[in-house]
Amino acid sequence: MYGVRMAREAVVADDSYTENLIGTLLAIFGNLLVSISVSIQKQSHVALAGNKDPRQYYHTKTWWSGLMLMVLGEGALFVSYAFAPLSLIAPLNAVSVISSSILGFLFLREKCKVQEFLKCYILTFLGCALTAGGTYLFVTFGPNSHEKLNAENIVKHVIGWHFLLYLLLGIITFCLVLYFYKQQNANYLVLILLLVALLGSVTVITVKAVSGMIVLSVLGPLQLSYPIFYVMFVCMVATVIFQASFLAQASHLYDSSHIACVNYIFSTTFAIVAGAIFYQEFNHEDILHICLFLLGCALCFLGVFLITKDKRKVKAFEPYVSMDMANGIPTIHNKGWAVQPDYNGSFSYGALVNNDSVAPVTLPVDQELSVSPGPVNHNQSSELKKD
Repeated sequence: MYGVRMAREAVVADDSYTENLIGTLLAIFGNLLVSISVSIQKQSHVALAGNKDPRQYYHTKTWWSGLMLMVLGEGALFVSYAFAPLSLIAPLNAVSVISSSILGFLFLREKCKVQEFLKCYILTFLGCALTAGGTYLFVTFGPNSHEKLNAENIVKHVIGWHFLLYLLLGIITFCLVLYFYKQQNANYLVLILLLVALLGSVTVITVKAVSGMIVLSVLGPLQLSYPIFYVMFVCMVATVIFQASFLAQASHLYDSSHIACVNYIFSTTFAIVAGAIFYQEFNHEDILHICLFLLGCALCFLGVFLITKDKRKVKAFEPYVSMDMANGIPTIHNKGWAVQPDYNGSFSYGALVNNDSVAPVTLPVDQELSVSPGPVNHNQSSELKKD
């Protein structure tokens, strides 16, 4: 009897390892596709601006190819939740940060000034190394708990006191943060992304439930006829929409690199906590494995911080006053004739901002100031000449 039990445990361990491997590979593949698709779509916008192409971006094949890759990547990420634990999939978003950083250097030709090489490149390489090492740690020592995500198990988790307490505390925290953000005008990045992370913890729970029930329906008994499936699906869609809304508000107030860093740390932390409470993924793990898993996550947090630390917001065009005059009025366009040279990185009237790390992009449409023909006021023109 003891030998039979050991054999069964070995088979279960092998199945769990296989499912973890499938989920991890799908998540890595999906994150890579998403980062590539974003770079392709960004390149499509840059190409249209540089060539003065009057077409909209959605009329180009490049943009649509990027969109198809993004859909494929998000689909792979969605399926990965059905195989691997939630706490293992969530930190793998660091793969997208690493690949986006590499593609930014190679594909989009983002570069730093020569004197900033050590400050920019070395920190980025160090961040990539730390993130890769952290990814290896949390994948190797991550949770290995697996259960069939059928309707009965999902309902059991939903009505469990652990999740109900977590949900109550989450709702109270969300309402308090939302009050300070909306009523007190506390437009801090931490508060906005805390709202996103609280919603995201519910999102990842519902995504794993919906994905697991769909995969189980394909491989075994049908789960789509149970009401809990549609409850989870509606919650998933609603939380995703609200997350996108708060992220859009944050992007109007703060730099995208800061948003990426803080959002990754908050979202990953809350996703791990949600997986540990709702799916009880760490119940059968020993202390050593948990500590090494947390160490891997901490290394990823530090690596992502270093990667995004020196990223600066790219400005496609910065208008300046040129040497041309149209009826006594200076024009603003993209001819490249600045009145003054760049002055030590500071902005002054008529000068370009010192932004050598950004590849030059041509303005898509000449913003020439048109002046209607008519009688010229000689007194006004003489005043302009004196100026």
